[in-house]
Amino acid sequence: MRNLKPITILSGLLLTIFSCSNDKDVETNPGTVTNPVEGNAANTTYKPAFAGQTRINGVITNTPYQADVITSALTAPWGIKSLPDGRLLVTQKSGTFRIVTTAGVVSAPITGAPAVNAAGQGGLLGLCLDPEFASNRMIYWVFSEVVGGGNNTAVAKGKLSADEKTIEGATVIYRANPANASTLHYGGRILFDKLGNLVVSTGERSVLETRPLAQSLTSGLGKVVRITKDGQPATGNPSFSVTGALPELYTYGHRNPQGLALNPNTGDIWLAEHGPRGGDEINRLKAGSNYGWPTITYGIEYSGEKVGAGIQQQDGMEQPVYYWDPVVSPSGMTFYTGNRVPEWQNNLFIGALSGMHIVRLAIENNKVVGEERLLASENQRFRDVTQGPDGALYAITDGGKLYKIDKKS
Repeated sequence: MRNLKPITILSGLLLTIFSCSNDKDVETNPGTVTNPVEGNAANTTYKPAFAGQTRINGVITNTPYQADVITSALTAPWGIKSLPDGRLLVTQKSGTFRIVTTAGVVSAPITGAPAVNAAGQGGLLGLCLDPEFASNRMIYWVFSEVVGGGNNTAVAKGKLSADEKTIEGATVIYRANPANASTLHYGGRILFDKLGNLVVSTGERSVLETRPLAQSLTSGLGKVVRITKDGQPATGNPSFSVTGALPELYTYGHRNPQGLALNPNTGDIWLAEHGPRGGDEINRLKAGSNYGWPTITYGIEYSGEKVGAGIQQQDGMEQPVYYWDPVVSPSGMTFYTGNRVPEWQNNLFIGALSGMHIVRLAIENNKVVGEERLLASENQRFRDVTQGPDGALYAITDGGKLYKIDKKS
């Protein structure tokens, strides 16, 4: 195990310190305030819709913390969740699960999941545990499935065997249609909402022929869907006045949403999605809402051309809570509910791929009020982050590392 140098605060960095009468009032005490963390030029001259929508002031954690590499033995991990006993269940892009102890012992590959297409951005993707996992041992996951017509984003469920060597009774419960030959933009995160329904993010598969389907209510691409444990549309889903609208749809107009997190205090679902060249977004989901892609975006094509008409706002389409330009490529994320680092309470932590750090967003009243970049010196593509029952954060990287991030001991 390797210990990184604890993060400390230097007086020369101090610009302003948030103060409050109650030290536990962490939502108004996110730490030391600095200039915005993004200093590079934006790709566009687009203007935000409101103050604080991008390039908010930076914050620096006051509490000394450290990050330990628990293991470097994983292979392209994609999703991570804590088991009730504190061990960590990890998906690997190639199609197998692993269990890792907090001491860094990695299990043999857990078999039994349906075959994946690991080409491009595909593979075994996000996962979540049944709320009753302690008694039923059920897990749910997203993967890229080869079907007639190409590949699609699929959801499966199965039971972790008692000996933890295989997934028993693996069954595909949902497919986001139509399939396409593209191996990009699968989305791929999954969680349980407070009502016990599954919430799943799907991408629009990147290619120009499928991109418009993010706006189509008869397609499962570029959506967030809400389904039961058996893959049926969840009760209470929004109704759309379009013939053939899919009953599982929850929100639409998404590009490549690779992050989902449930705010445990409010029950709100937050989503992170990749923009093109600029325009990565954080959204707070509202049932039935349109999040705009590809009609509105704060990004441009990789070629430098405008996306569509090059507009950022339109009636009937939601604005992101926050966006980045240049991109950080936000991936898996979680809200911090521990008390080990007081400034982090209720903050959103997001793995950044191209950004090669972990994003910390301090949030008040559903607005971002501060941003911090953690572990940037590690030069890792952070794919997912979760919180353990011990109150520490655990993060995986494309390079196979698993980090524990916690208050300095």
